[in-house]
Amino acid sequence: MALLAMAFISTGRGTGLAAPDSGDLSSSDPPTRFPATGRIVAFGDWHGDLDAARTALRLAGAIDEHEHWIGGDLTVVQTGDQIDRGDEEQAILDLLDRLQDEARAAGGALHALLGNHEIMNVEGDFRYVTDGGWADFADAGIVIDDTDSLVVSLPDEQRPRATAFRPGGRYARMLAKRNVAVIIGRTLFVHGGILPDHVAYGLERLNAETRAWLRGTGPMPTVYETKDDPVWARQYSDDPDAADCALLSDVLATLDCDRMVVGHTVQEQGITEQCDDRVWCIDTGAAEYYGGTIQGLEIMASGIRVLSAD
Repeated sequence: MALLAMAFISTGRGTGLAAPDSGDLSSSDPPTRFPATGRIVAFGDWHGDLDAARTALRLAGAIDEHEHWIGGDLTVVQTGDQIDRGDEEQAILDLLDRLQDEARAAGGALHALLGNHEIMNVEGDFRYVTDGGWADFADAGIVIDDTDSLVVSLPDEQRPRATAFRPGGRYARMLAKRNVAVIIGRTLFVHGGILPDHVAYGLERLNAETRAWLRGTGPMPTVYETKDDPVWARQYSDDPDAADCALLSDVLATLDCDRMVVGHTVQEQGITEQCDDRVWCIDTGAAEYYGGTIQGLEIMASGIRVLSAD
């Protein structure tokens, strides 16, 4: 595996109901904003491809051959869409959940964010689940919630996964440990994009309300009722024009950030920057479903570069 440095620039300023077996998988709520760290490596969508996830984490220097954290004080950000389109979703979610604890104990951090596919599964939207994705959760020891009308409307083989992801279910509660958007130093990370309306809604409110919904203790946040919510917006990743870049400038100025890093929209040529380096688009189609390349965006005080698995 080789690391290729590309696009090196200055970083600028400053350095339903719970299943009976679900257990208490929640932890103390993470904040929305974190201080700057020495080295951040961010990755886009993995879509159920465990090999892609492993390769990416090793590219960053985060894990060893046994998939344990060796990154020390490294910060890794994965911008969502760990699931759907592939067959190894449960293993990816479990790996990230464990590594969050291992990274924290070592003085580092792993931020696995929520993407539109995580939100879709909690909503009960399973359009992109593969046959293997249904079978994966059938062997997870999930106790079916027979009181959930959506769950019981599904074929038997689909009920374990549906129960696991329903609000309050085992994997919904695991997802509740995560943020939708996070700011580290002067960089904002989110799956789709943060628009001015989302800033007005409040990032802390967005994260807190989403966690409550996932835990089954609150309603689905109203922000997800809009077409361009934070996990679906493509204004900055799908050929942004001058008006889109102006929106971005307003958001970054209000949030006191230098740049935004987004996934969601596959960049066929690899990681790209838009709007004069103020947005970095890091969904490279790394999963087998897309057949793209595995790349990570490294952010340090000295500059930004793209790391590629060769």
